[in-house]
Amino acid sequence: MLQYMRQTRLERKLFSVRLQPWPIQLGRTIVAGLLVGLLISCAGLFLGISITGEAVLWMWGTAAVLVFIRLRYLCFAYSVGLLGILQWALGWTSLGERSDWIGSAAVSLDGLDIPGLLVLVALMHLAEALLVRWQGDRFASPLFLEGKRGKLVGGYSLHGYWPVPMLLLVPAVSGGGGEALPWPVLLGDGSLWSSGFTMIGFPMMIGFSELTRSLLPAAKARSASKGLLVYGLGVGIVAAAASFWSPLTLVAALCALLLHEALVAISYFREEASAPFYVHDERGLLVLAVIPGTPAESMGIAAGEVIQKVNGLRVRTKEDLYEALHVNSAFCKLEVLNHEGQVKFVSRARYAGEHHQLGVVLAPDDKAGFYAAAAPASLLDLLLRKRTAKSRQRATSSSTTSTTASL
Repeated sequence: MLQYMRQTRLERKLFSVRLQPWPIQLGRTIVAGLLVGLLISCAGLFLGISITGEAVLWMWGTAAVLVFIRLRYLCFAYSVGLLGILQWALGWTSLGERSDWIGSAAVSLDGLDIPGLLVLVALMHLAEALLVRWQGDRFASPLFLEGKRGKLVGGYSLHGYWPVPMLLLVPAVSGGGGEALPWPVLLGDGSLWSSGFTMIGFPMMIGFSELTRSLLPAAKARSASKGLLVYGLGVGIVAAAASFWSPLTLVAALCALLLHEALVAISYFREEASAPFYVHDERGLLVLAVIPGTPAESMGIAAGEVIQKVNGLRVRTKEDLYEALHVNSAFCKLEVLNHEGQVKFVSRARYAGEHHQLGVVLAPDDKAGFYAAAAPASLLDLLLRKRTAKSRQRATSSSTTSTTASL
């Protein structure tokens, strides 16, 4: 919720309007998270993943520590991967023989079913791939960003956080006398389920965050979804193999960590190597976003399209757009270049009180007053930092003052 409220504040600062109300975004995540939780719970009935209350505490405790380092570490790929490495390292020590709390913690950590937890992580990322493909572009928020050499460019921030409540089977204590699981499990030791079973509530969180200057939100979501799909399948295969041959547990844990970092690095370097898309050029004015419920939306104008002419006049700047719209205050006709490079003509009557720019948010120009500040790196940064946008005039003034002082 904090992230969506912050996003709304940023939109108001940059565009003086709220593009997507945060309660609607929050509602989408809750509904989608419940559906995904139901699907994973059904899949977990046949996998044989051994989840205990201690495992839940270890995973959430590790995630709570990591999120203070980086917000994107609020992902169980990092917490379970780190726990797998710690469990392997623990095998080279005698900490489990101690009689104090350290020994108790070591015994608890050593008893975690890391391969099973990594299979669960893989399932979560497969679910994330589905959610990103389904809803990723709906959480896209337009931004003004500082590009290379200080020039402002447009972009999109894609953020999604889905709470996923699940119910998972847990084998009963040996000798409990319960009824055995009536179907075979795919992973692990099937004899664990011969003494009966119970169910445990397992709350999890799926987080997704991307930034693009070079792609439309839907294209970025598709690209991210493909990467998550490959990651989920890869980690799932290695983790499933580790459940049958324990020496692969360390390999599976390292794969969970390193492949996830590889996803982040690949996305970053692709963006750095690509030319910015959301900039004006000789074709006309590029549409960064369209405000819902405005004339632009009713005319079918979409983000990424280029406005070439308004009321028969070519437009290259915002001033050109204002002048062309005032040629006829009761009607407007636009010539727009769509995503396929084809020209389309749209028109509409204009009414008093409507958005002065038809509801179009244009890519930034040199006169833009604000741009988005760097994203918060950690949870403390998110909670403590109030400013979500920087004043370009203030930054320019500070730069000029520093230059003068140095001279």
